Amino acid sequence: MKQLLAGVLLFGSSFAVGQTSTDIPVQSWISSADRTMLLKESGEQLSFTHKAKPGATTIVVDEKQQFQSMDGFGFAITGGTAELLMKMSAVSRTKTLKELFGTGSGSSGISYLRLSIGASDLNSFVFSYNDLPAGQTDMELKKFSLSQDLKDVVPVMKEILTINPDIRVMGSPWSAPVWMKTNDNIRGGALKKECYDVYARYLVKYIEEMKKQGIRIDAITVQNEPLNSRNTPSMQWLREEQGAFIKNHLGPAFQKKSIQTKIVLFDHNCDRIDYPLALLSDPDIAQYVDGSGFHHYGGDLSAMNTMHLARPDKNIYFTEQMIIERDYEKQLNITGSVKRMLISTTRNWSKNVILWNLAADPNNDPHTDNGGCSMCQGALTIDGDRVKKNLAYYTIAHASQFVPAGSVRIASTNTGDKVVVLTQDEERAFINRVATIDQAQVFPNVAFKTTTNKIVLVVVNDSFSSGAFSVQYHGKIMQCKLAPGSVGTYVWNTD
Repeated sequence: MKQLLAGVLLFGSSFAVGQTSTDIPVQSWISSADRTMLLKESGEQLSFTHKAKPGATTIVVDEKQQFQSMDGFGFAITGGTAELLMKMSAVSRTKTLKELFGTGSGSSGISYLRLSIGASDLNSFVFSYNDLPAGQTDMELKKFSLSQDLKDVVPVMKEILTINPDIRVMGSPWSAPVWMKTNDNIRGGALKKECYDVYARYLVKYIEEMKKQGIRIDAITVQNEPLNSRNTPSMQWLREEQGAFIKNHLGPAFQKKSIQTKIVLFDHNCDRIDYPLALLSDPDIAQYVDGSGFHHYGGDLSAMNTMHLARPDKNIYFTEQMIIERDYEKQLNITGSVKRMLISTTRNWSKNVILWNLAADPNNDPHTDNGGCSMCQGALTIDGDRVKKNLAYYTIAHASQFVPAGSVRIASTNTGDKVVVLTQDEERAFINRVATIDQAQVFPNVAFKTTTNKIVLVVVNDSFSSGAFSVQYHGKIMQCKLAPGSVGTYVWNTD
């Protein structure tokens, strides 16, 4: 259903709205396609005032209409990312992490991270926390060990938590240990049914052992990309099998141990929402599940809205997307990535946005052989102590730097939304007419209200126009320009 925003846009009229009051100053941070501005404060003197009139393209911001609260914005800390960070000098690593995870002025404010439970395809090699010689099993998990993560992921996370102890962490497994799988291989195969119980305890043990290291796992997905067996590692998990695992093993194991970590379904593409919806249709499964996670390598992001319509009682999470740019690309496609990864994800009810992944080296290493991602550029390129920020970094930072966890998405005019128009009668100058129109030309945008009572509006000019637009807030108007191919984040205090 299209929303009717509460603004009144005045065209061809001298009709005044309300009484003159103190203007509301607005700060703005801009990234441009030509890279001359990269999340740079514009210094432009912007403000909301009763003296200004709206333009033909007006975004009405209405904080009275509130939607989902936000858990945060961030990246995956893969084993490869942690390995590169640990190879930096201690001084350079600390400087980099403070810039990324600090919450003060000039810091990126990254507030959500995803860890792989065991190896992902962006590790140097594959491993689990219970690797055994061929033919052996360990049903009591006596040989379970975080030993590999203790070399890189855990120390990096400990340092991050000293900078921001409130950061949320999601864990995702790419595969069960080989001895639990039907094909005795880290790639593909499925979980043996006789190992459902031990694997549930394996995931519980991961959460407990990470807690001992001071790392609280806020949520886990049951399986990364359960319908993709081509990665190394990977593991196929059909819907009915995963349902039985959650209902009879994982959910009861969490309940028995009083584990508060959230269980998130699916963790795969938007073209298959039948998978999580079918699982949630079983109340014996749904009782254990907080929500569903999505990637966008297939399907349309509006599928998350469909998911919310079907089950508004369950949360939506955006858990992975790779964003890359090439060295030869002179133009920065910041509008495309922000429109898709910040605006469309959150407008379709996601409580977070996690991109894939935080860091790689100049060759997009490390990654596993035979199924590892050789094109996965990091948000950062780390080469020794040298750090370069890439497209994915600026995409997330346009929100993470300004929208802390706990902020709430609020209403703002979207393409096609109806707005109220007050015009002057053509024959009688002092007679006004009222109509509603569809805002077909409004720039893509999304708005939030923060925990400190600030309004944050992210706007994308994905057109070829000069970029003049207006924002209406509490009956006041701000007029500004945003160059074609640019993204602006606008921040002001509530009045």
